Amino acid sequence: MKILVLEDESLAAEKLQNLIKEVDPAIEIAGILKSVEGAVDWFSTHEHPDLIFSDIRLLDGLSFEIFKKVEINKPVIFTTAYDQYAIKAFEINSIDYLLKPVQKEKLALAIGKFKRVAQTEQPVAYDQLLQMLESRKVYKSRFMIRNGHKILAVPVDKVAYFFSQNKLTYLVTTDEKKYAYDQPLEVIDQQLDPKIFYRANRKYIVRFEAIREIHPHFKGRIKINLKPEADDEIVISADKTPEFKSWLDQ
Repeated sequence: MKILVLEDESLAAEKLQNLIKEVDPAIEIAGILKSVEGAVDWFSTHEHPDLIFSDIRLLDGLSFEIFKKVEINKPVIFTTAYDQYAIKAFEINSIDYLLKPVQKEKLALAIGKFKRVAQTEQPVAYDQLLQMLESRKVYKSRFMIRNGHKILAVPVDKVAYFFSQNKLTYLVTTDEKKYAYDQPLEVIDQQLDPKIFYRANRKYIVRFEAIREIHPHFKGRIKINLKPEADDEIVISADKTPEFKSWLDQ
């Protein structure tokens, strides 16, 4: 049996691949793809796998966009952090799903279910699902972080801010811990609730609760101090100041 994995977080993809191999060593991983565009190209040039594991949010959009662009008749198991409302949508459309972080026992049950019903193909209303999920934007609830030989799940409500330094990205938690993270700020910014997080400048994305002080700065700019304290002076440009003030005053 061949399985294709659609997952934009390297650690999550690695963990899922390892769990699949633990459940059934005979399974072949046909590939790991991170984007809608990459998946469309892959499906257009490769024999389709027996089963697809897909995160809902990929680097460049929702994975449902793939099924609008390429005809795929193979079953899909979605990995998701979506709420119960959205999960109900999966049930209505006869799609299996696994909540993140994926647990080995539930993964084994999902693969077992696929093997039992592999010969029974049911049409899936991907357009309906896409419309339903896009109508209520869903943002990341946790970030998978490699810490030495361990993989940690950091809930989004424990994140104080993200920053970039020397072409690397770091996540800083509310309890003053700093972790390297494998996505650029441009990608992270699209995964966060804009009511809670703000892209202060090209180096920082900050959480509202992490802003300790706000000071007027030169030439109409604003300076902010964070908690935990940041290594850099963080200045909001004059052009972004009106937007930033509106964000504060939601």
